[in-house]
Order: sequence, then structure tokens, then C-alpha cells
Amino acid sequence: MQQLLQEIISVTNDFLWSNLLIIMLVSFGLYFTFKSRFLQIVMLKEMVRVLKEGTSGSKDGISPFQAFCISMAARVGTGNITGIAIAIALGGPGAIFWMWIIAIIGSASSFIESTLAQVYKVKDKDGFRGGPAYYMEKGLNKRWMGAIFAILITLSFGLVFNAVQSNTITIAFENSFGTDRLTLGIIITIVLAAIIFGGVKRIAKMSEYIVIILAVVYIGVALFIVLTNITQIPVVLSLIVKNAFGIEQAVGGSLGAVIINGVKRGLFSNEAGMGSAPNAAATAVTSHPVKQGLIQAFGVLTDTLVICTSTAFIILLSSSYKQPGLSGIELTQAALSTHIGSWASGFLAFMILLFAFSTLIGNYYYGETNIEFLTKSKSLLMLYKISVLAMVVFGSVAKVQLVWDLADLFMGFMVIVNLIAILLLSKVAFAALNDYINQKKDGKNPVFYKDTIKNHENIECWEHSQAISSLNKENAM
Repeated sequence: MQQLLQEIISVTNDFLWSNLLIIMLVSFGLYFTFKSRFLQIVMLKEMVRVLKEGTSGSKDGISPFQAFCISMAARVGTGNITGIAIAIALGGPGAIFWMWIIAIIGSASSFIESTLAQVYKVKDKDGFRGGPAYYMEKGLNKRWMGAIFAILITLSFGLVFNAVQSNTITIAFENSFGTDRLTLGIIITIVLAAIIFGGVKRIAKMSEYIVIILAVVYIGVALFIVLTNITQIPVVLSLIVKNAFGIEQAVGGSLGAVIINGVKRGLFSNEAGMGSAPNAAATAVTSHPVKQGLIQAFGVLTDTLVICTSTAFIILLSSSYKQPGLSGIELTQAALSTHIGSWASGFLAFMILLFAFSTLIGNYYYGETNIEFLTKSKSLLMLYKISVLAMVVFGSVAKVQLVWDLADLFMGFMVIVNLIAILLLSKVAFAALNDYINQKKDGKNPVFYKDTIKNHENIECWEHSQAISSLNKENAM
């Protein structure tokens, strides 16, 4: 029975992720790119400027930078290490080129969903909450649709994905140091419990520190490897481009395999259009929704063009990717060992701990904010917290292939629901973008008022007095 269930789920996932979802994500992303006049390119400087506007939270919410870090904590995970290696192993070096393309396209989708999350956010005791479930209810007047999304993201991100992350951590440490998996799993659970019972501000602060540390260290190692092999960079870039178009297939069977693996791994890594990052985007104190949309679009570019590319260079600057049978974490470990010595295996285990633990935090928050959409019951929220911790312990010792496949299935349906919603509501995001651009042209620090949008009756947090208050708090950060 379990074998039959596994096969059914596997076939369904293959259809969703190799066909339907890739077509939807790419076509929707291209539409948003053209309608926004290529904002991910022409407004790149503005993205960086807005990100630096506020770096500390206020009593009424968290800063734009902290919201960025919560979303990056969930985006940046083991997929940045293992996913890139799998893409190269299955599709060849050219898969990296298509990963870059999908990140550039997907950043426009991320802008739309995160801007909508800010427009339709709600006030709560900790500050603000929002996300796809909220803009489905308030923007489309379809609470049932929001409820379906809330259940799907809670099951996939909040519970199952966290079991997968703890599994990755404990296996890496067992392979490198012989660490007992259950003992390490319990330690991880205790630390995570201290964070999630501290509230969203503690989650934001921990995410801020962890993401900064792991990004700096990992990119630093990659930069060292690149500098010590600087003469080989033109060769690697040429290899990526040639393989991207099937001109020189060093690894991978066909051009189709190159494109599909690059697109799939890019989408898994940056989560653009999935509806996860908007849950974090909605929490920020900001004077205009577009600011957080730009920040999250920048997050997609950072995740793929910087962190994933770091892994790609580490692998392609070695000959390990040509060895048959190497894939995933084993390929990355072999490549690192070639560059910096045999101690790389232990180093990578600690990097996986940082990457995966930051993902645990971001995933937990996505579930929490959607539980609060479904119900105000403190008992149910407490049950969710306990379930998260239990799944972390379970994942630390279990074989989780079936639950991983189930998570992919839930996430696939989650993406379909979110993409339909943001397409239907995209005119709201474009209206906000036009308002932002016009105010910038007038030399203003843009402030958003809900009457800028037609049919704004269900928008809660953008009255004139509230918008001015947000601007003052943002300037004080």
C-alpha cells in the first residue's frame, strides 16, 4: 500500500513540477516582467537603497531588513548546496545559465506577491501579519481560497519541510563526525523552541544574525576559491553558456534536461511565486508596499545569482562534476575537498547546520502566520508549535522520502493557488508601483494611501494617519 501511494505521489509530482508549474511560473513571470517594465533590472539600485533604509525594528513591527532576513532564512537552505549540485549532475553546467534566467524572471513574480502582501496586511498584537491567504480573502473576497492556501503552506513549510531540514543536518553531522542523530536532533529542537516561543521579533533577530553569518562565510569561501582559480573563470563561464544551448554537452543527455533542471532547481531555491516570502514581507513597517516588494525581488536575485552561483563555481572549478555517481551533497563535498582539503566535509556539515537551521525558523513563521489566519485559538497555535518541534525530532532520525514527496505535492498545489490569485490581483500591485514611481519623480519619499487603489474597502492598514505613522517609524529606524 505504501509503495502504491509512493508511486502515485511520484507520478503526480513529476507532472506538476516538470510540466504544469514550470509553464505557469515562467509564463506568469514573463507577463509580470513586461507589465512592470523590467523593474528587476531598471530598479535594482532602488532595491538596494530601500533595503538600507531601516535596519532595526520598532515596537509596532519589524524593519524591512528583518523581514527580508526572515524570507531569506526560508529561501536559503540546503537546496543552495545540494540543489545546485543535483542540477549540474543531471543537466550539466548549462543548467546554471537557465537558473540565472529563471531568477531574473521570477523576481518580478516575487515583487507582485510581496507588494500585495503589504497592501492587504492586518494589524495584530506583535505588529503586522499578511500573505497570500490574507490577500485572497481581502483582495479577491475568497476566504475559502485563503483557507486552502493556509492549510497547504502550514503542512508543507511549517511541518514536513522542517522534518526534511533536521534530517539533512543530522545526516551531514553523522557522516562527518559520527554524531548520534537523535542527540543532535534534540539539541536542535531545544534551541528552536527557545526561538519560536519568543515571538516574531526574536525570530526576526535570529534570522538576521544567522543569514548574515552564513551568507558572508559561504560567499567568502567561494570568493577565495574563485580568486585562487581566477584564470579559469572565463573557461567556466564559457562552459556554462555553451552547455546552456546544447553546443557542448559535457554532462547531461539533452538540451531539454539542461533547461528543465536549471528551471526546476532555480524555482525550488528562490521560491518566487510560491507564496512563501509574502508572509514575511507583510510583517515589515514601511511607508509604501512597493518598498517591500522591491526588497523581496532583490532577495530572489541574491539567493540565486549570488549564493547559488557560489556553489556552482565551487563545483565547476573542480573536476568533481565529471565523476560518475556523484550528486547532491556528495558532489559539493568532493568539490570543496579538491579546493581546500579533506577538512571540507566537516566545514560543509557546519554550513548545512546554519543554512538548514535558518530555514527551520523561516518555515515555522510561515506556518504560524497562516494558523492565525485560520483561527485565533491559542490552543491550536500551541499545538502547532509542539507539532513543529516533534517533526524536527522525527526528521532527525527518520527516512523522510515519503514525507518529502508529500511536501512537494502540497507545495505544488500551493503554488497553483497563489499564482492564480496574484494574476487576478496584479493590477493592484501595478497601481501601487505607478504611484511609487510618480512620487519618486516628484522627489518624495513615497507614502501609500489605500484610496490610491480602486475598490479599497477591504484594505485595513493604509489610512492617511497610519501611513504617515509608518513613514515616521521607518525614518526613525
